[in-house]
Amino acid sequence: MEKRVNLLELIEEILSVRTPKRIPDEKCRYRHAGVLVPIFEDHGMCRFLFTKRTTKVEHHKGQISFPGGSVDKEDNSVRETVLREAREEIGLDKKDVKIIGRIDDTLTLVSNFVVHPFVGIIPYPYDFTVNTDEVEELILVPVEVFHPRNRQNKGASFEFEGETYQTPTYEYKGAVIWGATARIMEQFMNTIAPKLPL
Repeated sequence: MEKRVNLLELIEEILSVRTPKRIPDEKCRYRHAGVLVPIFEDHGMCRFLFTKRTTKVEHHKGQISFPGGSVDKEDNSVRETVLREAREEIGLDKKDVKIIGRIDDTLTLVSNFVVHPFVGIIPYPYDFTVNTDEVEELILVPVEVFHPRNRQNKGASFEFEGETYQTPTYEYKGAVIWGATARIMEQFMNTIAPKLPL
């Protein structure tokens, strides 16, 4: 009998031997943010957790994103930012997150942030406590949606609130993931997909 591949273990193994690309900022031209890319297993299926932002937040209103936010002066590291923001936004306790690696930095299209993504395995089901000032809803998306063969809008444009952006997009049950979040997933999946049995 063939042994079932544990995708989370395989992703952890891939990330453990890879050095993420960093965006240099010696002249302090950018603001910096950290995001958690939460991944979990649900009935044998590997999924990612996203948040839909409310219209009350300062940046990226109404967009699909990962838990995260600006690096505060009080944060000792970007990793600390990521875990603090995940706690504040969705009630995810840092002791329940296993950080398994970082992926490449990316720039936001408009707000001038360098985003530093950390991948973390989280338990599921989980008693999330959503901060309704920041998060409208949680969206749980299967990993297969992000396989390179499934990417939508390749090299094309996406319109949001009257503005047109050049960005990859992914759609799942009516939710459209685009911009920095889509670019994070694109480069993440380009890294791991060739080695995953999807």
